[in-house]
Amino acid sequence: QVQLVESGGALAQPGGSLTLSCLASGINIKGYTMDWYRQVPGQERESIATIVNDRQTNYKDFVKGRFTISKDNAKNTLYLQMNNLKTEDTADYYCQLLGDYGIEYWGQGTSVTVSS
Repeated sequence: QVQLVESGGALAQPGGSLTLSCLASGINIKGYTMDWYRQVPGQERESIATIVNDRQTNYKDFVKGRFTISKDNAKNTLYLQMNNLKTEDTADYYCQLLGDYGIEYWGQGTSVTVSS
């Protein structure tokens, strides 16, 4: 059974940093495409960062240069390093793994609040 568990969400000040983690179990994440999504209440969940083939990364423009997605296959963990946080980064953050046959696996989410 595949499980993804996010952690690291917290209250941060504008300009601050947070690192989100997504620990996977039941699957070896090596080679799988994984994403970080975020969702603001009342809005659709959207992908903000993607890692493909364990090295190729893509970002939405509004996080590019501030957020970094990475994988540690030895720890079976996906990360999102978030720097220079803005109030508009306040959201619930979810990791997703795109598995075999197009099956999507999701974590339960972790909340980030950016406020002074």
